[in-house]
Amino acid sequence: MTAATAEQVDREYAYSQDDFERVRATVFKIAGIRLADSKVTMVYSRLSRRLRALGLKTFSDYLKVVERSDIEQQEFVNALTTNLTSFFREPHHFSALEKYLRNHSNVTAIWCAASSTGEEPYSIAMTVAETFGSFRPGIKIYASDIDSKVLATAKNGVYKASSIEKMSPERQKQFFYRGKGSKSGMVRVVDEVREMVEFRQINLLHKDYGFKEKMDVIFCRNVMIYFDKPTQYQILNRLVGHLKHDSLYIAGHSEHFADASDILRPVGKTIYAPVR
Repeated sequence: MTAATAEQVDREYAYSQDDFERVRATVFKIAGIRLADSKVTMVYSRLSRRLRALGLKTFSDYLKVVERSDIEQQEFVNALTTNLTSFFREPHHFSALEKYLRNHSNVTAIWCAASSTGEEPYSIAMTVAETFGSFRPGIKIYASDIDSKVLATAKNGVYKASSIEKMSPERQKQFFYRGKGSKSGMVRVVDEVREMVEFRQINLLHKDYGFKEKMDVIFCRNVMIYFDKPTQYQILNRLVGHLKHDSLYIAGHSEHFADASDILRPVGKTIYAPVR
């Protein structure tokens, strides 16, 4: 289904092409996210839940609430952001991180700039702990996301046991508690690993991310694909400004920055270094 058929489907709420375009314009203004034409059904499905929860009858009325309510604006962004992640996703990045850590004795800060529900920053923390044989290696790990709900999940660190099945038994035992009784089938990241990560809510579209220190490594994976080229460049330039001289920027498998070759140069598979 495409945006052109938005008005041709029988739905609980009236949903027009104009509604879809207004949603697209609003999420772009708030978060810089460019929704594709193919997202018509997704937008209706996710936002109709908000209309139902608020007792509203039209998308127009809902967008008026979004405009005047910071709380609903956050719910709006939460609903439209996609959070697909897993522990040690794209494992070559964590191998590269381990190598970088072993070759650089003065690493102080790592930032996961799209932490989602926490699997990625905790994978970073586990890699750091394994590399140094310590949960207190003197490296600060920051994790951020625009979505307040996934940040709450991340801080809690509770996941389905199936999410760690591909990990070695040693990692499972060292880094996770297993639930019992009513919590059977669930696992929780051990306290020592959770304490290694500081979570913050950050909108990458904002000019000030609130960091005073420079980062040795930034993970920002599978996020830039949601921005148009000019917004990508602006955000990349801002992120690179937070990197130290001898540092790494780690991107997602579908992200390539040929248009930003003046600020980033490839040094590995979807791994970059700042151009100085």
